[in-house]
Amino acid sequence: MAADVRLCTAAFDHAAELERFARAHQQAGGVVSFLGQVRADGAVEALELQHYAPLTLPGMEALGAAVLARWPLDGLLILHRSGAMLPGDPIVLVAAAARHRRDAFAAADYAMDHLKSESWFWKREKAGGTWRWVEPRAEDYADKARWG
Repeated sequence: MAADVRLCTAAFDHAAELERFARAHQQAGGVVSFLGQVRADGAVEALELQHYAPLTLPGMEALGAAVLARWPLDGLLILHRSGAMLPGDPIVLVAAAARHRRDAFAAADYAMDHLKSESWFWKREKAGGTWRWVEPRAEDYADKARWG
């Protein structure tokens, strides 16, 4: 089984994607998902993710393969946006289907920790009419390091 890994240049319907994924993996005892979205806290006006095409999708696919090799999953979904987004827009959707919930939780958590700290994207936010580049935080690297 291969992971369903997609790099999206346009908005995706996270609810429809998750429903399709869950329907395709009805044999699983649990489906865990994480949705990352652009914060709508008033400070961020826009978010832009740029990437280097020859590395981004292959890197995401390698992450999917690593997750599948580590946990006994029935399915794995990784969707990640690139381009310009507005507050409330989905950025990333990770879903894991497994016979047992702990495997699904761990797999989704692992995938997100790796996407946050060693992703193939350059991120910038617009606030107060000014763009600024955003780097991974020390906490993002610490989260990834706990996996060994």
